[in-house]
Amino acid sequence: MSPKPIYPDIYRKPESTSENKMPFINIKKQYLAVGMLVFVALFFFNSRPAFQCQFAQEVATYYPTIYGITPTYARLAQKADLTRLSQTLMLVKNFHWIVIEDSETKTKLVENLLKESTLKYTHLNVKTQKSKLSTASGVEQRNIALNWLRDHLRKVEDKRGVVYFMDDDNTYSLKVFDEMRKIKKVGTWPVGIVGGMRVEMPLVTNGKVSGYNAVWKPYRPFPIDMAGFGINATLFLDHPEAKFSRKVQSGFQESEILKYFTSKEELEPLAENCTKVYVWHTRTQKPSILNPKKLKHPPLPDDHIEV
Repeated sequence: MSPKPIYPDIYRKPESTSENKMPFINIKKQYLAVGMLVFVALFFFNSRPAFQCQFAQEVATYYPTIYGITPTYARLAQKADLTRLSQTLMLVKNFHWIVIEDSETKTKLVENLLKESTLKYTHLNVKTQKSKLSTASGVEQRNIALNWLRDHLRKVEDKRGVVYFMDDDNTYSLKVFDEMRKIKKVGTWPVGIVGGMRVEMPLVTNGKVSGYNAVWKPYRPFPIDMAGFGINATLFLDHPEAKFSRKVQSGFQESEILKYFTSKEELEPLAENCTKVYVWHTRTQKPSILNPKKLKHPPLPDDHIEV
């Protein structure tokens, strides 16, 4: 009998080796598939800001509302100032903008700007009552906003919030809004480019306000700018008499409203113990517009365009 050929055994060995490699190849394929799924998921969510915005909006409901009170008046730069401010406020979580026009009626310019802003807002108007006793601006406007605020807070279940008085041409870092959410009663922080100084600020010793770095009327009870403090909203319910006064001169309105809620020693210094500037008292320069009637070649009429 002839011996069995050895060739079949030789050829079976590579087949056995190939079978041993298959599980390793399958494992590599599994890792590759998982990696591809992770890559697709990351790409999908990074390219879908709508989902990110919806999530951020849901988280924002856990933040106390900031009520920003902004008096405004008709002028050539009004829309530009309000546009710049509104686009900052769009980035602030849980913000309610109360805009009060110094006018007998609400204007279409402000009404349309607020509607297009996507902000939560309240639009009010009241005309300034001129007085020989005081040239302070924004008195009637801020007071009517406080009346609205009290009515609003009485109706809502969640009364948590902060009231912040904002000029329409100031410059605000988003950090100042993060700071004011820490307020228990009345918080304060520095303001840049105000009162003839680079920065006007409370002086802090051992975590308490001990004085003020101010040169413009430093004898004021609270020599700080309107942009330099925020007040717990519920305090306006506790003190229904708290308001601004037409009997008080410009520069003393801050002290007039703060006297109802706090003393110097009770102020809460924020912005790293009042060492950081997150708001600036900027002012828009009055535009210089040529009178077309005095030009040799007058331009085309543009009165029909809102600026």
